[in-house]
Amino acid sequence: NIMTDKKTSKKQWTVENPWLMQGDCLDRLTGIGADVVDLVVTSPPYDNIRAYNGNNKEWGEHKWKELLVELFRVTKVGGVVVWVVSDATIKGSESASSFKQALFAIDCGFRLHDTMIWNKPSTPPTQHNRYQQKFEYMFIFSKGKPKSFNPLREKSKTAGRIRKSHRSMEGNHELNGEGAYKTADTKIIGNVWNLNTCSERGIKHPAKFPVELAEKHIRTWCDTGDTVLDPFMGSGSTGVACKKLGRVFLGIELDDEYFDIAQNRIK
Repeated sequence: NIMTDKKTSKKQWTVENPWLMQGDCLDRLTGIGADVVDLVVTSPPYDNIRAYNGNNKEWGEHKWKELLVELFRVTKVGGVVVWVVSDATIKGSESASSFKQALFAIDCGFRLHDTMIWNKPSTPPTQHNRYQQKFEYMFIFSKGKPKSFNPLREKSKTAGRIRKSHRSMEGNHELNGEGAYKTADTKIIGNVWNLNTCSERGIKHPAKFPVELAEKHIRTWCDTGDTVLDPFMGSGSTGVACKKLGRVFLGIELDDEYFDIAQNRIK
């Protein structure tokens, strides 16, 4: 049950019936009304690092600016856009496209709610005159205050320890009258996430997005039954995560081959 028709209504979108659209994301976004998406999880092309079957020729500043304007339009107040991106190195200098995109998103009306890092522990080594590139930015843009925040947590190393609040005075510590507190059993995890790239075999895509990464963001920034959009669906990882977690998925992909891969994975 996957809808690929150009004409469909919001009432038809369900967890069991995601809406997959083939074509240019700017063209297809016009079919989505304003203020209907709770969360966007996407990874746009990184400058011209990959060709994507020759479909990356038109990508550039004029495109990502139009896209960010459209994403602001379709995102609900309180909704979030997770924008995973990195930069090309051109003539010895990083392009800084990621920073330009973040600043333009603010100009569009988004808040830069958080700047997160996707650290890739298993990145293969290369030889050049800079340190090995092991991370990508994950910008969290919000349209106003995020309506949902379901933080992932981990065990506290000092769980149960009794602490006293204090204020330093000339090298000595003095109780400030606020009493003592007990360290909680768990704490919110940090904004640097250590995840390897997708290792799933049989997927013919040059930059497979890890389902686990999509899952973590979906759990954090939206709730069960909410609507999630990926305008660069690629091999469909965000859609797979949505089906697993009970979210309604809207996906757009330009390339015929990648669209078929995504459709089959989500089915």
